[in-house]
Amino acid sequence: MSTQENKQLVIEGYRLFQRGEIGKLLELYHDDAEWIGPESEFLPFAGAYHGKAEIARFFTKLDAAAHANRFEPAEFLAVDDKVVVTGQASWLAKPTGRSYDSAWVHVFTLRDNKVARLDIHYDTAAAEKAFRPEQTGQASVAAQLHH
Repeated sequence: MSTQENKQLVIEGYRLFQRGEIGKLLELYHDDAEWIGPESEFLPFAGAYHGKAEIARFFTKLDAAAHANRFEPAEFLAVDDKVVVTGQASWLAKPTGRSYDSAWVHVFTLRDNKVARLDIHYDTAAAEKAFRPEQTGQASVAAQLHH
């Protein structure tokens, strides 16, 4: 595929994601594709996923844990077999009801007209803060000491 075709495939993937057509989105990925995100004990969807079945599991986990109030790809940079996408998102953490904003960068590696690897980068501190359960024990002890 040409650089422009790679870029168009990635753009189509975002359109499918935004429409909730995850099955069709997965058709753009190799059976052995790698989906590499940051690790976090507080984010139910964090980590690495290998193969279409695991990537589908990522989307199930994401849907159960978060709602995208805004998800906007902004810039697409394509060189050879790589497409780098920058964007902004605003998410609602369903378990806590807290929202957070995050800039993100996705680095796609394409092979034979499909995505072979996706490396995901985002503000994990903001996400963890939104998902982390409240730590009220220490604050209430401190408040009691000052009364």
